[in-house]
Amino acid sequence: MTITPESPEPVVTAANPVRSTNPVPTPQAPAPDVLRCAYMELVVTDLAASRKFYVDVLDLIVTEEDENAVYLRSFEEFIHHNLVLRQGPVAAVAAFSYRVRSPEDLDKAVAFYTELGCRVERRPDGWTKGIGDSVRVEDPLGFPYEFFYDVEHVERLAWRYDLYTPGALVRLDHFNQVTPDVPRAVAYMEDLGFRVTEDIQDEAGTVYAAWMRRKPTVHDTAMTGGDGPRMHHVAFATHEKHNIIAICDKLGALRRSDAIERGPGRHGVSNAFYLYLRDPDGHRVEIYTQDYYTGDPDNPVVTWDVHDNQRRDWWGTPVVPSWYTDASLVLDLDGNPQPVIARTDESELAVTIGADGFSYTRKGDDESMPTWKQGEYKLGNQL
Repeated sequence: MTITPESPEPVVTAANPVRSTNPVPTPQAPAPDVLRCAYMELVVTDLAASRKFYVDVLDLIVTEEDENAVYLRSFEEFIHHNLVLRQGPVAAVAAFSYRVRSPEDLDKAVAFYTELGCRVERRPDGWTKGIGDSVRVEDPLGFPYEFFYDVEHVERLAWRYDLYTPGALVRLDHFNQVTPDVPRAVAYMEDLGFRVTEDIQDEAGTVYAAWMRRKPTVHDTAMTGGDGPRMHHVAFATHEKHNIIAICDKLGALRRSDAIERGPGRHGVSNAFYLYLRDPDGHRVEIYTQDYYTGDPDNPVVTWDVHDNQRRDWWGTPVVPSWYTDASLVLDLDGNPQPVIARTDESELAVTIGADGFSYTRKGDDESMPTWKQGEYKLGNQL
């Protein structure tokens, strides 16, 4: 496999090309059988403001709420919630939660993480309303992971078209995590049963990000290189790209378009149509649609050149620097923010964003472009 800045297309391979020189030890205990990302627990500093954003603006469904927390779900969900907003002193992520295939997989989770030397806690009554027996861990990367099977079922609103809004969010799609050592993160997640679908590298083999899945889509979580552990974003899916445009129109009508950080646009990685928003605490939310099926056992891995600007945006405006630098803190099991460790490998921001704050495409593109497109990403050309 050869990756060069001049590659006209991403490289497709039969196996994961990401290799770690400092892997987390592989446990002898079998991993729990993870089905999908299921919910995120977010700590917010102003519960009323966050409720207004997620319910009144994004139209997530309130399953249950009290003075300390709001439990939200998407239209097609039948489990109690996909998102918990919990009042707290510091905006952060308390749990990345995955559903497992059977109750016995919780025993496997305990054994798997105990062998890794991680802090492990199990609560038969769960940490949140609507979720039963659960295991939470501080994983080897410093993230708070949860595994559960028992859950309270609620009404699936897939057929309630009388309740649908133009920008209806229908599923929780994925998480995105920021971690200093992407190959180490990939090796650990492979031990947990995840598979790489796409990644970004350079010609020297530096890995900038990797997308990993359990359900048969592009990802349930992505590992993005940067100072971490932090949460980059949580993503909800719509049915069509016009739903995302409707959300933009609604934000404009409400004079809240400043919540839009990036997009709308089309990703190269994942092929999805997207929009990135920031909630009142700065937590990043992606609205996402139209990625592709990855469930076959020989699904090929796609590797993108970091200097190919179409990896992040198939078309559209350049990636804004805040998308690379900003992310949410994550908590330990006592509710304290985990310390953030600096990335020592090169950052995607440093190698793809110029000093003027705008990105470039492949090296040498200016010389081959029509004169009216040369310097397209320079600040002066944007004014």
